[in-house]
Amino acid sequence: MSNLSLQDFCNRIVAAGTVTGEDVAALSRDVLPDGIESRDQADLLIALERSATDADGAFADFLVASVVNFAVWGERPTGYIDREVAEWLGASLAGRAGPTPVGARIAVEVVREAQSSDEAMIVFALDANRWTRQPAPAKRPAFLLAA
Repeated sequence: MSNLSLQDFCNRIVAAGTVTGEDVAALSRDVLPDGIESRDQADLLIALERSATDADGAFADFLVASVVNFAVWGERPTGYIDREVAEWLGASLAGRAGPTPVGARIAVEVVREAQSSDEAMIVFALDANRWTRQPAPAKRPAFLLAA
């Protein structure tokens, strides 16, 4: 699988603004039949999840399983999340605005699946899970104070 065909897939999805169940089937069957093979591919799919405004639930399930499989079993050392992998994955999942609920799910599942995880990954997973579950704080009106 070339990154070019994955890039083409992502471009098509971004243009459409939606990921259908058929798109997910094509992704797993035609574009990534052997799963994610590089960090670049994982990063593309994580970014795609952020940008797709309407995604079939199968896409989240596919993304979680694929990223977890790659991070835990495709990266070295196999079965372990070391500091380097934790920093890469945390940065990719966090993006600019913090992790999405799917990103938080990926982080938690990576920690669950790995035989051992670097402390940074564990902390990120806990924070991401907490951050995505808390409702946004209500905005308080600002009042000018008289002196």
